[in-house]
Amino acid sequence: MAAPRRVIELAFAEQELVDLERISRSRTESASRVERARILLTYRETPSLYATGRAIGVTHQTVERCLRRAREFGVMAALDDSPRPGREPVITSEARTFIVDLACRKAKDLGYPHELWTTRLLTSHVRQKGPAAGHPCLANLAQGTLCKILAANEVKPHKVRYYLQRRDPEFAQKMAEVLCVYREVALLKQAAEAQHGQGPDAEAPAVAIISYDEKPGIQALATTCCRRRGSADNCRSAWRRRWAREERGGWARFRIWGQKGRSSSEMTLASSGIGLARRRAASCSPVL
Repeated sequence: MAAPRRVIELAFAEQELVDLERISRSRTESASRVERARILLTYRETPSLYATGRAIGVTHQTVERCLRRAREFGVMAALDDSPRPGREPVITSEARTFIVDLACRKAKDLGYPHELWTTRLLTSHVRQKGPAAGHPCLANLAQGTLCKILAANEVKPHKVRYYLQRRDPEFAQKMAEVLCVYREVALLKQAAEAQHGQGPDAEAPAVAIISYDEKPGIQALATTCCRRRGSADNCRSAWRRRWAREERGGWARFRIWGQKGRSSSEMTLASSGIGLARRRAASCSPVL
């Protein structure tokens, strides 16, 4: 007499069916999840362990295990592997916290000449100080294990992010003085242009305005342009070449131009620095 067919009753929600259809046709999901999704969908159409196994290409025992897990944990939970017992972790959670705490400190604060931690230096320090701090499991810590612990906590001690903090209580007043100087320069230029007129034949104002940072390494020793009469284009070309050369250096830039070959010019030296020294010369001799 043949044994009765064993049928495992399963209830599928509409959203679960949609998710199973998507996973069964996926090309990016793991092979185990795709196979289990196909088992559940095939069994729903044909409630037979042997028929489902032949359709998918697995044994009926595999189909039965998948169905029992779906009935016990849920349809979507049956697609993933059950957690394995494995070996107990050797490094305790307190020891991991100790490692992360050290990684968040500076190496030079602990007596090292290094500005930043390296994984090799941090591993050596943890091996020395860990057992004395009550973590004997860190006596033989491997460098790779240290990297995994830091990566799990998203800690990168070899990289530093900087931020700007206003510590000067007189910052607003100093900022207002700097902006006021730039405004005064603009007013001087407007006044000089109004004094000499703005017609097509008007002479350009002989005003030189210099702004620079107080750095000993930046000095305007001499001009590099030609002083011959009628050589305004050569002068401008020389200053443009000088500007391009200094700008590539990253610390200064020169800008100068004239009008109809006359010696009207403006030279601006801008440099990146913390302090700002301001000098202004108005109604003086031309630079060229």
